[in-house]
Amino acid sequence: MDPHDRDELEIRRLVDRYCDAACRRDRDAWLETWAEEPEHSPSWELLGRPIDGLEAIAATFDGALAMLRFVVQTHSNGVVEVDGDRARGRFTLTEWSESDALGRALLLFFYHDEYVRTGDGWRFLSRRMELLYQGPPDLSAGPPPGAAR
Repeated sequence: MDPHDRDELEIRRLVDRYCDAACRRDRDAWLETWAEEPEHSPSWELLGRPIDGLEAIAATFDGALAMLRFVVQTHSNGVVEVDGDRARGRFTLTEWSESDALGRALLLFFYHDEYVRTGDGWRFLSRRMELLYQGPPDLSAGPPPGAAR
């Protein structure tokens, strides 16, 4: 297999592991998808709110799971561009959840990603959410203002 193709496959598997760990509520497996080296401090942007550093990212993940009774997150199409030990990508995600605050909800969004090759393989350096839809699963809320069309 071509080294470039191998890198892309490993990054796609990273995105698989991220979604799988979120569905299983496996905090440790989910955190293992993020870069955790002194020269690579990760960032995660959710709904326009930046979260910097693995400790803050972990706290945000814990808070999200604490309020959700149920969550399933899947990804579909994605593009990956590898440049040496760095890469960029964009994946479309769907998330179904249920909570006391929101009831049953559906999120559709892009993740714009930066990846870095570490001693343990490819990891997320940053993920930025671009919201396409948030609301009832029947799509009755319509897209948010400024959503990609």
